[in-house]
Amino acid sequence: MLETPRRARQVATLSLVFGAVLLAGAATGAWGDPSEAPRRPSADVVRPASVVPGVTADPAGTALSEQQAEHLLGASGDRWGAYYSAQEYAEFSQGLDGRYLGVGLSVGRGEDGVTEVSQVAPGGPAAAAGIAPGDRLLRIDADQADRLPVTEVVARLRGRDGERRAGSEVTVDVRRGDGEVRELRLRRALLDSQQVTAEHLDKGVLRIVVRAFTTSVADQVRAALRAPHAGVVLDLRGNSGGLVDEAVATAGAFLDGGAVGSYQERGDTRELTAPAGGDQRTPLVVLVDGGTMSAAELLAGALQDRSRAVVVGSRTFGKGTVQQPSRLADGAVLEMTVGRYHTPAGRSLDGTGLTPDVPASGSEDADALALRVLAGLGTRA
Repeated sequence: MLETPRRARQVATLSLVFGAVLLAGAATGAWGDPSEAPRRPSADVVRPASVVPGVTADPAGTALSEQQAEHLLGASGDRWGAYYSAQEYAEFSQGLDGRYLGVGLSVGRGEDGVTEVSQVAPGGPAAAAGIAPGDRLLRIDADQADRLPVTEVVARLRGRDGERRAGSEVTVDVRRGDGEVRELRLRRALLDSQQVTAEHLDKGVLRIVVRAFTTSVADQVRAALRAPHAGVVLDLRGNSGGLVDEAVATAGAFLDGGAVGSYQERGDTRELTAPAGGDQRTPLVVLVDGGTMSAAELLAGALQDRSRAVVVGSRTFGKGTVQQPSRLADGAVLEMTVGRYHTPAGRSLDGTGLTPDVPASGSEDADALALRVLAGLGTRA
């Protein structure tokens, strides 16, 4: 399928606004159907009244066709602006609440062209049916999985229009090794996406991976920190952003209040402040890479500016703008760039990204480098 300008903007913007959420959701199922556009500030979505050059008013409530909306975006030169139908925006925005509608499995395509199950969500429909990582996915409904693009396999698991609801069914054929083919009927269900994982490494080091900033992520990070640890590696690699209030609250787990960043609203600077009471003693390393974007860059930049953490890895993506979602008369959403956010030191990362304190070379293991840096910081007494 040819990528139209609209589709290109949607893919670019959604990979940032809902980034990691989309990755999980695309692999496992479809999002739900909130009735309103998200209005909590995020590093991608805020509520300022000012808009991009060439646009003089918030288009909320305006009756615009898709073509008119596209023309408006094109005339403004807004790189990150995008138009979404009501259904598209509802599906993707559901992911910000950390939930998705699906069957609870992720798939990949090997070099031999085989479609294989890579992950299975605990407690989901796929797990209940006995599907396990490594199983080959042979058929989806009436079609052979290997003859479909992976994106189409994902779309079939999500469900087409009319099927994207809890309780709708999809039939799959799977085979484990050289065993028999099993035909399974899976009922889609509303599942929780796991955006935070934690594991203990050597010498009491706790590694916390945050894949996206969805609802309750900060609470999950704080819960992970309750485990005994002498140092922390906060892994934000591949984190495409999400809700900035969750990123700010996550910063509060490592700071005792104070500035996390700022953004513009109605011409005024709005400060983002971490809650008090965080752990400021435990040595902390933050891992970043070119897939670290938006709210994740804001968090890493705040911890770097305030000398709370050593940032290790490669230069981040450089998505430092904020967008305003406006609900149009027909329920569609027009998202437009309204400004930039800044780190506590006043830096705008837009277009430049965040430079690590300790860069990792292309051949160097960033995980091992993070552990060496953490060892150099010492451990908590």
